[in-house]
Amino acid sequence: MPFTTQAATAEEEAYRHIQNKLRMGHYPPNSRLIADDIATQIGVSRMPVREALRRLAGDGLVILRSNRSCIVAGLTLDELYENFEIRSVLEGLAVRLAMPHIDQDVIAELEFLLDRMEFAGSKSGTDWVVRHQEFHNYIVRLSGRPKLIRQIAAQHIIIEPYMRIWFDSIEKPISSRQEHQELINAFKSGDINLAENVIKEHILETAPLLAEYATPNPRPTGVD
Repeated sequence: MPFTTQAATAEEEAYRHIQNKLRMGHYPPNSRLIADDIATQIGVSRMPVREALRRLAGDGLVILRSNRSCIVAGLTLDELYENFEIRSVLEGLAVRLAMPHIDQDVIAELEFLLDRMEFAGSKSGTDWVVRHQEFHNYIVRLSGRPKLIRQIAAQHIIIEPYMRIWFDSIEKPISSRQEHQELINAFKSGDINLAENVIKEHILETAPLLAEYATPNPRPTGVD
């Protein structure tokens, strides 16, 4: 029915809007999200925004409280490390599934994405994080597993604000060519176990860097 279709479209619009704001760090961890304000910003009613917030809570990106308020999920130090541990397993699986699809065209695209990431390293933190995300997303999509892709994307979104804090805290330009080139070289070798191990190590080695430069937020307690 038209109403159902319209409502679903509004919910998706609200979901994407809030998700993007979370990724860009516009909604800081532990900040409160007010459905009415968001609805006004994007020109929809409150209901699709509430449904979008429920979806985002399922993704682990926001926390819905018993008093119907909603806050942006923050990470404790343990949760930050857990995020990378989960990512290492999921992206390791994605790489295993992607390996049969690796050919010269894929290698060429990865090299291109790595060049863009390298160039962005001398520019803004936003550019570098976006290019870094493009590189990893391209590999994950090669797995051809929609649910796996969504789960990995949710983990990336949670950590992105901390990636931006980290980038803004380090000396520039940043270079991550060696680590990502090692992954490309593992793809070239055709060795599935090697490629899986390289991506796992790459992800796990990033956690201490963010822990050093970012100050994770504790889970809030109580009610508003």
